[in-house]
Amino acid sequence: MSRKKMKLAYITNDTKRKTTCKKRTKGLLKKVRELTTLCKIEACAIILSPDFDSQPEVWPSHTGAQQLLSQFKKLPQSIRNNKMVNQESFLEQSIAKATQQLKKRRNENRQKDLKKFMFQSLSGKWILQSMNVMDLNEVGVFVEQNLKDIDKRVRVLTNESRS
Repeated sequence: MSRKKMKLAYITNDTKRKTTCKKRTKGLLKKVRELTTLCKIEACAIILSPDFDSQPEVWPSHTGAQQLLSQFKKLPQSIRNNKMVNQESFLEQSIAKATQQLKKRRNENRQKDLKKFMFQSLSGKWILQSMNVMDLNEVGVFVEQNLKDIDKRVRVLTNESRS
C-alpha cells in the first residue's frame, strides 16, 4: 500500500511532533550510514533538536564528526564553496530559471496563436480589421517565415528527387 502525500507544515501536537522527529531522525541517520557504506564517502550528521534534551544527535560519533569537519575546513576556500548555495542564491537561481521557462512558454503560445490565426484567416473565419497594427505585423512576419520554410523544404525535396 502506498503512503499518502503528507502536507509539510508545523505539527502542533507535541507528542506527534516529538514522535515524528525521532522517527525521521532515525531514518535520516540510516540514510547517511547507507550513503557512506554504498558510495564509500565520508559523511556525518548532526541533528540538534529541543526535544533531545539539548544534546545533539551525532553520527558516527562526536570525534568522527569533528575530524570530518576539520578536514573540510582544511580544504581551500574555492573547493569548499564550489557547490555550496545559500537560500538567497538558490531562490534567485530558481526565479531566473522559472522566468526563462515562462518567457519560453509565452513565446511558444504566441507562435501557436499566430499559426492558429493564420490558418483561420485563410479559411475566412477571422476578420483582419479586428486586429491591431502590431498583431498584423507579427502575423505578416510569421506568414513570411512560414513561406520561406515551405520554399526551403520544397527545394530540399526537389533536390532529393533529382538525386
